[in-house]
Amino acid sequence: MAIAAGDKAPDFALKNQHGETVRLSDFRGEKNVVLLFYPFAFTGVCTGELCALRDNLPSFANDDVQLLAVSNDAPFSLRVFAEQEGLEYPLLSDFWPHGETSRAYGVFDEEKGCALRGTFIIDKEGVVRWTIVNGLPDARDLNEYIKALAAL
Repeated sequence: MAIAAGDKAPDFALKNQHGETVRLSDFRGEKNVVLLFYPFAFTGVCTGELCALRDNLPSFANDDVQLLAVSNDAPFSLRVFAEQEGLEYPLLSDFWPHGETSRAYGVFDEEKGCALRGTFIIDKEGVVRWTIVNGLPDARDLNEYIKALAAL
């Protein structure tokens, strides 16, 4: 079961597509975070969602908000994916220990070995303020994120 609004967001340390460690706590007191879990790079729905975020990036990555996208792919795959699609925001690898962060947020599908489409809006104090979890084939609505961010 996914963590809920009002819960403290579990901290994590994951490598981005450039091999740099990114921690949720790096943004505490500084920025709200849109934490987006997606199943796998290079798949149709995931590519569409991440490119839609790229095309609307000022709403999700600015002085007040940081976008972090997490999959269970290896960092090397994420780097190629980011370069191919022109994704300039952090793509974080929850590859090893496999799915540890996805499990902490309650969005890891044990049977399929990947994260569900979970999104968590986390405030500057590290508290989850909004969340939605979609099934693997179901794309998310970016307008819902924008409304949730505006409510912070």
